[in-house]
Amino acid sequence: MENKWDIASHSLSQITVSSNPNNEPVTIHGNSDGLRCVGVGTDAAVFQSLYAPTYAFKLYAKDRAFKIKTEENVYHALGDASFFSTCFASTDRYLILSYEHGKTLFDCILQGIHIPEQVIKDVEDAREYIRHKGLNPRDIHLKNILLQDGRAKILDVSEYVQPGNDFRWEHLKKAYEDYYHIIDGKPVPFWLVETTRKWYNQHKKYFPSFEDFMKFVLKFISFKK
Repeated sequence: MENKWDIASHSLSQITVSSNPNNEPVTIHGNSDGLRCVGVGTDAAVFQSLYAPTYAFKLYAKDRAFKIKTEENVYHALGDASFFSTCFASTDRYLILSYEHGKTLFDCILQGIHIPEQVIKDVEDAREYIRHKGLNPRDIHLKNILLQDGRAKILDVSEYVQPGNDFRWEHLKKAYEDYYHIIDGKPVPFWLVETTRKWYNQHKKYFPSFEDFMKFVLKFISFKK
């Protein structure tokens, strides 16, 4: 019996993605009129099919394809929870997920869309739920959280099997609590958000603490004004 998402398989066969060094986003190769790219990460790109719009297809770079089964297993372990997408199936190239509407927090900052406190609470509750399922809530950042009808929907669960705390969410939460009021409702230029993101990825090398990093960013913004 053919599944509803199989209609997208031909379109997906015309697309490949390749990974890039230094944890930069993947590059997309090929083209298909039946697909719309809705997200790009460091391991994969996500597409919505015009013929099966309720599904999202997470197409991995060939050298990252080993992560497909890992992420599928994480989704199964998480079960039916409102914090996450639903994973229906996988192939050797992609995951079939529920398509989730909304804007990422990254886009909210770019466009000056208000991020309510409820989103922060939802992520905190989701992290507790992840731990309850015996997994590790890592890699939660602006591009992995959707603002969906005033609530949070978390994308990309692939790193939840890895050990250690990357502190990305803790730092985002603190930045929200201490500094978000400065930019709330104001569009922030892409170059500034991207520059801050790249600096953050290297902040441990150049700054003694996250607080020192934030002081530097605030001084830079003030200087630019």
